[in-house]
Amino acid sequence: MKTFAETDRIILREIVATDAPAFFEMDADPEVHTYLGSTPLESIDQAIAAIKHIRAQYGELGIGRWAIVDKETNEFVGWGGLKFRQDTVNGHTNFYDVGYRLRKKFWGKGYATESAKASIRYAFETLKLDAVFALANVDNIASRKALLKSGLKITAELTHEGIACHWFEISRADYESVSIKV
Repeated sequence: MKTFAETDRIILREIVATDAPAFFEMDADPEVHTYLGSTPLESIDQAIAAIKHIRAQYGELGIGRWAIVDKETNEFVGWGGLKFRQDTVNGHTNFYDVGYRLRKKFWGKGYATESAKASIRYAFETLKLDAVFALANVDNIASRKALLKSGLKITAELTHEGIACHWFEISRADYESVSIKV
């Protein structure tokens, strides 16, 4: 199982089949889906299928969301990291999106910001990307704060899949000038 990034509190590693019960707990929670425009999972089989899809992205695209694991407890906090997007959003195609989704018991504890910062560091220092982007529902104040604390800036407001979203960006130059600490 490959580890992609690490901070004082978390490990970002491949999502694996044994993450399915905690993944299901997270994605079956209606509150987790409040700002996503999606419906909660109804079975563990759906969680297993989602994990298989993410794992397929590792092979097909070289990257996919990672498990966020608390180093002290070894608990699955949620998923985070980078996703290579081939669709077109805000005039961008073939771009890297930073994101996260957490089990509710881990909300408000800085894990989203910490995983986003570690993912951005990986994007610029390991992948040598020129820019990283993110989308968040305009009503999701917690996500907006986490992305802003991670060094991204809101550069547009748009409708994506029927949802009003903020478009966030961080360039390599911005990353190097702020030297994001994790």
